[in-house]
Amino acid sequence: MFSRHTAFTSVVIALLVSSCASVTELLPEEKATSVLSGREGVDSRVLAVKIDDSNMAHPQIGVEDAEIVYIQQVEGGLTRLAAIFSTIIPQRIGPVRSARISDINILSQYGRVAFAYSGAQSKLLPVISAANLQDLGAQRQSPTIYTTDPSRNQPYAMVLRADLLMQKILDNNLQVDIAKGVGFVFGELQEGGTPTQKVDVSWPAATYSAQWSEDESRWLLSHNKKLNLADSGVVLGATTFVIQMVSITPSEYGDKFGGVTPLTQTIGTGKAYVLRNGERFVTTWNRAGADSGTTFTFSDGTIMNFDPGQVWVALTDREPEFTSRAIEKTK
Repeated sequence: MFSRHTAFTSVVIALLVSSCASVTELLPEEKATSVLSGREGVDSRVLAVKIDDSNMAHPQIGVEDAEIVYIQQVEGGLTRLAAIFSTIIPQRIGPVRSARISDINILSQYGRVAFAYSGAQSKLLPVISAANLQDLGAQRQSPTIYTTDPSRNQPYAMVLRADLLMQKILDNNLQVDIAKGVGFVFGELQEGGTPTQKVDVSWPAATYSAQWSEDESRWLLSHNKKLNLADSGVVLGATTFVIQMVSITPSEYGDKFGGVTPLTQTIGTGKAYVLRNGERFVTTWNRAGADSGTTFTFSDGTIMNFDPGQVWVALTDREPEFTSRAIEKTK
């Protein structure tokens, strides 16, 4: 009698397990998303690359695959990019240019990242080496990793073979952290935004425009009044475009031509405009320290949700100019 009861119980349990398994198979599989951009992908080691942003450097290579792109001011009022990669590492990225003192503070919130750049002034190199970065500048690597594109003129021809650099990190067991959250929260569109068609952001010798595209559901970028096309032909753009108002002051560093390197202060607090889904929001950015992430909050302390996808952050001390967008009323 006991054996029959045991056998019956075993059959019932087996049927229940089988039924649960069938239900599980019918449920949609939850896809991994990036902690840095909210887009689909598996978080991996973080690669940060300094990219030239002058007119001669365009079209840039590989930027469309970055999780986050920072626009920062350099000597002469020009801009350069710091592109952060994790879920997608393109084979080629460039044109690669030199590091600046502001990079150290920007990147410190990401943990120990692989830092790729073409070089730096001699006074800055030991500061980079001492920072919590895996220093992988061109001065320490072979020309098979930092290649020269024969179709481009110097100093706009250095192109990183990012695939080879990341393989070297694995082969040599170099310490590079897996991506972690840096304060961005991704989620549904919140109320209170102002419909916006376009924003113009400026620096002393450079401009960016972000134009909302309803068809592509992202902000299409123009650089110095020209559509910002990547080398692949893709128009560069962001699902979330942030204008972070910061202090930009002279630093103790400079270039070989006597230009003073500006220091962009990304630790502290200030005003920020966050653009997503064709709307703009006024927020406050906060970053408590070098190892802390950057949050964007409303006046009541609620965190602003970003739209999942590539994020661009324009670091500027000049107020942007917005073009509002009319909303058609439905009957």
